[in-house]
Amino acid sequence: MNTHTQDRSSLMTLMNPAGLYDPAPNGYSHVASIAPNARLVFIAGQGGENEAGELSPDFRVQVQQAFQNLLTALHVAGARAQDVVKLSVLVVDHSEEKLHVFGEELGAALGEGMKPTCTLIPVPRLALDGMLFEVEAVAVLPE
Repeated sequence: MNTHTQDRSSLMTLMNPAGLYDPAPNGYSHVASIAPNARLVFIAGQGGENEAGELSPDFRVQVQQAFQNLLTALHVAGARAQDVVKLSVLVVDHSEEKLHVFGEELGAALGEGMKPTCTLIPVPRLALDGMLFEVEAVAVLPE
């Protein structure tokens, strides 16, 4: 399998080359290539806290809110969900069930098509008490 997609005037190419398993069911791509005329936007880790700083005790609700927070941060930078090239995800007490929740909510937040490269890191805790999920991103925009 060797699939490619290009976005924003070919600033980014996502690839899943032959010889590697298909990561699409797990919500990511293996390789991202960035054109030399691109500007990178870095979004700090976004957790599941709402605007008032409150955290739901529910994992799915935190994941949904974290993606809403990520989309808000991208918008301020002039970026869209489709401009994300790299995600780093931290999950407290990671499990296969939480992976499925993450995948479903990632699809809902980022839409159809290939997903960005992604690293999921299981952790024992995050910065705030009760925080169960955090996502940071790198997006690509024209200069």
